[in-house]
Amino acid sequence: MNMNISNKKNDGSINYEKSLQYWADIPPTVDGVLGGFGFISNIDIEGSELFLKCLFSLDNPPLRNTALDCGAGIGRITKLLLIPHFERVEIVEPNETFINSIKEFVGEHESKLGTLYKVGLQEFKPIRKYDVIWVQWVLGYLTDEDLIAYLIRCRDALEEDGVIVVKENVTSSGKIEKDHTDSSVTRTFKQYISIFKKCDLKRIKQCKQANFPNGATVTTGEDTCSMLTVARRGTPRKSLEWRTAAACDGDAALWIQGSDRPVKGAFSRNFHYT
Repeated sequence: MNMNISNKKNDGSINYEKSLQYWADIPPTVDGVLGGFGFISNIDIEGSELFLKCLFSLDNPPLRNTALDCGAGIGRITKLLLIPHFERVEIVEPNETFINSIKEFVGEHESKLGTLYKVGLQEFKPIRKYDVIWVQWVLGYLTDEDLIAYLIRCRDALEEDGVIVVKENVTSSGKIEKDHTDSSVTRTFKQYISIFKKCDLKRIKQCKQANFPNGATVTTGEDTCSMLTVARRGTPRKSLEWRTAAACDGDAALWIQGSDRPVKGAFSRNFHYT
């Protein structure tokens, strides 16, 4: 689910052209886009759907008009998660083979597809029309500079009460992990928090999903977990509010709104909110 297309390089860790070349050799299948971990797809969708339903239960929930699937691959998330909940789903995906496979994969629900953008996230410039922007397992292909600029553009593309959902692997070792094969990185949770703050984004909640099998995170690193984060445009303030979830084994930290102090505690199966 690579999202990059230009030749711009990071500080030796991320090369967009190399990423594009790597994904050009991957077959357009669920197992292919999940890096050989196709067996976790149902578990992943189940957890994401619970989280999405939680968003719809907010006092000011996002509308269900238009969603955007970023780094969509063959449309796995579009078909299994977003189409059942939204009137229209648009897609961003630079891989020509993947994007040409989406309509066939979506099948009978093709009529709900909107524009398919064949472009990398670092070059994508959305306009304001989205209720939910879903970004999953793709930000590791963006440099920090491009990631910050991208999140700001997404923020500005949200409709009133719209949200950005970011589901990404993070290292629990406290160190960034580099994958030279596909030219990507796995960031730490603290690094993402720092990036979010630079985008004027505020966290308000965090929890976990405990159903991924051991070692089944879509990354080369073993010491990782997947975090799920949601941002929304604050009203009437210009700042954004964040609802955050981490999917990993062990304890998770709850973040109290307006506080940077984590409260440690164990959580049971799937997503639980307080």
